[in-house]
Amino acid sequence: MSAQVTARQRPASGAVRTWVTGARLKTLPVTLAPIAVGTGIAHSLGQTLWWRTALTLLFMLGFVIGTNYFNDYSDGIRGTDDERLGPSRLVGSGQASPRQVLRAGTALYAVAIVTGVAMAVAISWWMLPVTAYCGLAGWFYTGGPRPYGYRALGDLSIFLFHGVVIVCATAGVQLGHVPPLALGASVPMGLLACALLTTNNLRDIRTDAASGKITVAVLLGEKRTRVYYGLCVAAAFASAALLATARPWALLVVAAVPSAVFPLRRVLSGARGRDLIPALEHTCLLLLAFGALLAIGLSL
Repeated sequence: MSAQVTARQRPASGAVRTWVTGARLKTLPVTLAPIAVGTGIAHSLGQTLWWRTALTLLFMLGFVIGTNYFNDYSDGIRGTDDERLGPSRLVGSGQASPRQVLRAGTALYAVAIVTGVAMAVAISWWMLPVTAYCGLAGWFYTGGPRPYGYRALGDLSIFLFHGVVIVCATAGVQLGHVPPLALGASVPMGLLACALLTTNNLRDIRTDAASGKITVAVLLGEKRTRVYYGLCVAAAFASAALLATARPWALLVVAAVPSAVFPLRRVLSGARGRDLIPALEHTCLLLLAFGALLAIGLSL
């Protein structure tokens, strides 16, 4: 009897792990760090309400994880993920059907949209256009007949969403308006988000080019993409230093410099393919450390 129960449980636990992997939870620092920064700014200006923080997390994570599933679906049916160097994708690997993955993304988007409408009613009407932007930008990144993520616009989208939108919306939800400081603080977060995307695109540069997916990395070529990564990281620290002219404690981000050493060394030394996966993971850690320190510095 116990053996039969165990046998039934194994596929279920395996299925859970499959969907968790498909959600790409390891990359969530690119979402959580800018939320922390926006919350820190709101705290410094006098207001942080727990229920608004909870709604912000539900809203952002619904769109981000939902978009991850939509990207998995769209890339999978196009054949982009048939030959991957990174973690396997649900559709491309055959672990889930396209319909199942599409359904999961749709359910998460529904949660995010309902949350956005609730915040528009309870806090401010401007959450309605923000909700519309997040939904459309997330789907058309790799979805639809002409996905802009296949036309070298992914970096701009990542900068806008994980930098400007998340930081400014998080602060705005708490305060009822977007302070200028939030716009300034969104710049380094957006730059580090671009650095994270660059490690992914550099790893996949050969397979992306072969499948017709034109990323910034494909356009720049391998050598210049490595320089581009270094510039994104350096510019993030430089822009945080500029913030210190208004908020001196923003210089706390200097303590995140050691976190940048490993991924910079790995990318600039010429690592390719699967050897870039640790660089991607450590860029996530850099984002987390940088975002936490900037959030603390801006909240003081």
